[in-house]
Amino acid sequence: YRSRISVFNSASSTFHAPSNLSGIGGMKCEHIHACPLWRNECARNDCVFVITDSNARGMLGMDVACVMAFFSLQQHSRLIPCAVVRWFNWVGNAPDPNTGMWMVKPAFSAQNTLHFTIIHINTIFCAAHLLPVFGTVLLSPSIKFHHVLDIFKLFYVNKFMDHHAFEIAL
Repeated sequence: YRSRISVFNSASSTFHAPSNLSGIGGMKCEHIHACPLWRNECARNDCVFVITDSNARGMLGMDVACVMAFFSLQQHSRLIPCAVVRWFNWVGNAPDPNTGMWMVKPAFSAQNTLHFTIIHINTIFCAAHLLPVFGTVLLSPSIKFHHVLDIFKLFYVNKFMDHHAFEIAL
């Protein structure tokens, strides 16, 4: 590829949220970040729901990924907006019976490295919030919020982050 590639630190996602009383016809807009330096401190890479099966309902038609970068490129005079994502795999095929939340773990490729791919930005549905599954050992005070996705190996998909996530994660 020999043309210009533009990199962006965030993108906005507009989606239909029927229970949202504000907005036009239940539409909601949110910003998703993938920037190397958030507020001059550390990287910020938001997690998202990615539509992987448009025929399935709710979580059964989506996967969770962490956005590492947003970029766009030109192909045949057409702008193609993309994202580099790090995938998570579902743990089981139903929510955890104790919490009612779905669980995910980092996905690995055949070479036992984290699974990264490039996706079209239109497949991103909305932001997702992952909660780490804590063990019984105390965490070091040196661990900060931006380390969480790299340190923990199991996460809950937080359906309580807002009422839209609650509807999606049923």
